[in-house]
Amino acid sequence: MSNETALKEWPLWEVFVRSKQGLEHKHCGSLHASDAKQALDMARDVYTRRQEGVSIWVVPSKSITASNPDEKGELFDPAADKIYRHPTFYDIPAEVGHM
Repeated sequence: MSNETALKEWPLWEVFVRSKQGLEHKHCGSLHASDAKQALDMARDVYTRRQEGVSIWVVPSKSITASNPDEKGELFDPAADKIYRHPTFYDIPAEVGHM
């Protein structure tokens, strides 16, 4: 078995990195690794080569549950009837600035 074949048999991990100027982790990509420690080490080497990250998360891809884009209407439309969540009908004083 070749190295490449062995690599693809390892679990797939999703990588999220928080940059020095950011407050949230952003998805950077995916990689195959044998375990969480190796996934962290590999993510550091691949996605933070220029020392731009301050935190890395690795998550097994199989642990992520995603919504189906074809069902977005059913999932997101119920929020449209809750106008209090989007207070666009308020007058904001100019001195408040951007909000």
